Amino acid sequence: MKNINIVLHCPEIPQNTGNIARTCAATGAALHLIKPLGFEIDDKKLKRAGLDYWHLLDITYYENEAEFFEKNGSEAIYYFSTKAPRAYTEITYPERVFLMFGRETRGLPEELLQKNPDRAVRIPMLPHLRSLNLSNSAAVAVYEVLRQKGFEGLEETGTPTSFAW
Repeated sequence: MKNINIVLHCPEIPQNTGNIARTCAATGAALHLIKPLGFEIDDKKLKRAGLDYWHLLDITYYENEAEFFEKNGSEAIYYFSTKAPRAYTEITYPERVFLMFGRETRGLPEELLQKNPDRAVRIPMLPHLRSLNLSNSAAVAVYEVLRQKGFEGLEETGTPTSFAW
């Protein structure tokens, strides 16, 4: 079981899920998809966004929210929402963590946020915006967890090359 897990609760846009899959492949995070999905998993847009990284993914599908909680519990889940009371950077994330995001058009179900106010977090932004793009939000979240863990296991420096600038 991976230590960092990105959970998409009923995602609707294949390109977002594909981009998040690519982030998972690049960071070693696992991807969890809770159905219903707004697309077919073989959707060309999904595959194109994830490019050639699909073989690197640790991906799990759930028929519904109940199955997800039954198999993973609910203790280390952080719920990302524009309605949350505090910033995602105010949390010290546990060793094994689930970062849950809702569907693009509606976000997470209200009942999840109401049951878990201590684990509902937001990404700060200007007040006139609805939200960030789902794939951008997932990347911000996973990299905060990685930053707190010292980017353990990731390559932090590039190899110098000749630049013709």
